[in-house]
Amino acid sequence: MSVIVAIDGPSGSGKSSTSRLVASRLGARHVDTGAMYRAMTWWMLSQAVDVNDAAAVARRCGEPVITVSDDPEGPYVSVNGVDVTADIRGCAVGEAVSRVSAVPEVRSQLVAIQRGIVAEARAEGEGVVMEGRDIGTVVLPDADVKVYLTADASARAERRAREQMGSSEVDGNAIRATEEHLLSRDAVDSTRAVSPLQAAEDALLIDGTLLSLDEVADQILARVADRSP
Repeated sequence: MSVIVAIDGPSGSGKSSTSRLVASRLGARHVDTGAMYRAMTWWMLSQAVDVNDAAAVARRCGEPVITVSDDPEGPYVSVNGVDVTADIRGCAVGEAVSRVSAVPEVRSQLVAIQRGIVAEARAEGEGVVMEGRDIGTVVLPDADVKVYLTADASARAERRAREQMGSSEVDGNAIRATEEHLLSRDAVDSTRAVSPLQAAEDALLIDGTLLSLDEVADQILARVADRSP
């Protein structure tokens, strides 16, 4: 199905798991735009670029070649041919990515790549499920289906802490620290001058706090079915 689905939401809301599942069920490409910004941030840190210096980030953001897979079953990210799929999920990148992604030149460059991926898919008659923070509002304002996915802050923090620690068991201190970080990032992302985190006016709003992954995906797929000719 050549439907274009935009899924936005804050960190820890379940965007990635949901997007991959929806893409898999639709037989569509999956694009994690957050991974692109994390890859850019990883490269900046690896080159000792001061991520607090927006001008320095802007000057060098054209240097790295960032590649992301569009296979929902096999996420892969590389920078200049180096596999950074695991590295971009580290704490250092997580703490710096909001600052790098707020730089207009970075967003302009990566948005162009994201739109190019969709244009290529459309030309080949394929669908795309793209996840991020500004997909329905900026990157793909004409997407067939727009979704804004959120969840209770504590639930998001527990989910993210488990992902970072690679364990189903995490202590309360780790969850609280993660929640503080998520709320801080929410504030930065939702108030930045360029492409702030917000729901598109025509987005399907889903609070996934008490819903399973399948239940969230089913709501999105139902919206896709409603929009199908």
